[in-house]
Amino acid sequence: MDLGLAGRRALVTGAGKGIGRSTVLALTAAGAHVVAVSRTQEDLDNLVRECPGVEPVCVDLGDWEATEKALSTVGPVDLLVNNAAVALLQPFLEVTKEACDQSFSVNLRAVIQVSQLGPTTTIRTGSTKGALDMLTKMMALELGPHKIRVNAVNPTVVMTPMGRMNWSDPQKAKAMLDRIPLGKFAEVENVVDAVLFLLSDRSRMTSGSTLPVDGGFLAT
Repeated sequence: MDLGLAGRRALVTGAGKGIGRSTVLALTAAGAHVVAVSRTQEDLDNLVRECPGVEPVCVDLGDWEATEKALSTVGPVDLLVNNAAVALLQPFLEVTKEACDQSFSVNLRAVIQVSQLGPTTTIRTGSTKGALDMLTKMMALELGPHKIRVNAVNPTVVMTPMGRMNWSDPQKAKAMLDRIPLGKFAEVENVVDAVLFLLSDRSRMTSGSTLPVDGGFLAT
């Protein structure tokens, strides 16, 4: 299936590892020119060695001024994948100031928000996901008249290195898997496939949606 991504210019945040890195590789394979943003230069160097056509930008998105400066010369971008994330699995009463300071941080055709945190029992994570979903809807309303679509991809636990680290305890994993009808966690390619579909013209009438990639978790 031709997704119509060839020749388009895409910017992917959190591109150094996991879902972001795989999204960069998939977009490049589809013919897009990709600007890869990561705060870790080593990760970007490795990515460029594997995929020489990628344009790397090393910046911490938590630094507003540095981000604005680093991206000021990137030029027009057709597709944006907001993927940068952290996983801070703390009970609400134990959340620290430092944890609260961690966050996600143009001629666009489509914007994709990727909520990597996944469903957990922590109040903070649920609040973050809810806020991102509402931001997606409001962006879709305001940017729609400019012909810009905005959608979110909401996976369950994804087997990235970060996901494997946080869910390596079999007892902890079983409690979550028992709530997923398909009985398994998502793989990175499951999320990337959803992202590419929403970036493509195949979804040209889809905007303001939050697409779960969760094996049926929300159906339980």
